[in-house]
Amino acid sequence: MSKLLSQMPQMSRRHLLGSAGLLGLFAAMPGYARAMAAGDFGLIRKQVEDYVATRKVAGMLVSLGFGAQPAALIGAGNLALDIPTPVDADSLWRVYSMTKPITGMAAMMLVDQGKLKLDQPIADFIPEFAQMKVLTDPAKNLESVPARTLITPRHLMTHTAGLGYNIITKGPLLEEYNKLGINPAAVSKTPIPGFPMPAPTPAIDEFARRVASLPLIAEPGTVWSYSIGLDLLGYVIQIASGMEFGAFLKKNMFDPLGMTSSYFTVPQTAVPRLSTNYAPFAGALIPIDPAQDSIFTVPPAFPFGGAGLVSSAADYDRFLAMLVGKGQLNGTRIMSEQAALMGMSNLLPPGVETKGTMADGSGFGAGGRVGLGNDKGPVGTYGWGGAAGTVAFVDHVRGIRASGYTQYMPSDTYPFQREFPKMIAEQLQAMG
Repeated sequence: MSKLLSQMPQMSRRHLLGSAGLLGLFAAMPGYARAMAAGDFGLIRKQVEDYVATRKVAGMLVSLGFGAQPAALIGAGNLALDIPTPVDADSLWRVYSMTKPITGMAAMMLVDQGKLKLDQPIADFIPEFAQMKVLTDPAKNLESVPARTLITPRHLMTHTAGLGYNIITKGPLLEEYNKLGINPAAVSKTPIPGFPMPAPTPAIDEFARRVASLPLIAEPGTVWSYSIGLDLLGYVIQIASGMEFGAFLKKNMFDPLGMTSSYFTVPQTAVPRLSTNYAPFAGALIPIDPAQDSIFTVPPAFPFGGAGLVSSAADYDRFLAMLVGKGQLNGTRIMSEQAALMGMSNLLPPGVETKGTMADGSGFGAGGRVGLGNDKGPVGTYGWGGAAGTVAFVDHVRGIRASGYTQYMPSDTYPFQREFPKMIAEQLQAMG
């Protein structure tokens, strides 16, 4: 199991929206609403049922919708191997990095309100970031030189701030991240053999100070580096709005959209709906975070804007439907159309290096990958995946929203996440 978990840095988010030929498949489907009304979904159903029947997963659910119409749900299996509760729209899943688009869009709401600017130095809110340094040789030591560029919200939401991530970063900087508890994520209450345990994550203000005390991997705005940027952005949102980040999301996004099952801490009343997270190992599923004693029932050090949410398919679909609605859902507008479209557009700084990264060949918006009209994804697509196999995207041009839910780590153990966009496109093509 430890060997499999050690592969987490290679999670398949690199391939999200990256299936060859996807653009042509989407472009060939004019009758989405008619296809949705037909409601057969045989191709998706077969794959979902195969995953469960072969015991690759305990349960799996796919949600697919058009415009603001109710989503179709295709599911199989149970919340856990030892919990005979079928998965449904209200089942709870650890969505991990699917939190990032939510945080990114929360920042776009503040941009909309004039409380935050995309290219404003975050040092205006967190003074410790006024004099950052950049590593001269990240692989060898911590020697550094003064940074020439101040970090901005654009950098944080597009992973171009020069920050790292303990699931990606290597070398001396990784050691410092682990020593200082710069690990804004939760996996299990129980230490996993062979998997290093970082120091405890501190409260958000101290977390920010510790991040600011360390050098950057690269000059801000020059290199795409998957990072803790969205966790730090949550603190920027907190300061700019004057509200604790979790409270800001609840008041300004979750409540208006009717998202009643999205939690940074799962309440005991909702535990019966929570799935178990597994590590596939030697043909078996090893529970690493059992539903009944999940680490997500314990309050985190702070609401992790990069990987902290547990949510249901019904809840996350409301968020996706709002994006398809360009900032509104069923008459409730939470941000302007301009802000929503900007968040789903390519916000990468000009000339940033993405080769060999999860953003290679694509754009990146407010916490999610953006299609540029090549074989990595059509124009209008925006989305991201999570460390436990979940995945979601919207196509706001064609009105499609889709998300997939299951629980296993690492997420590239199976091709579900990687092949999800192609699976959706092929199903709609077959129905159209």
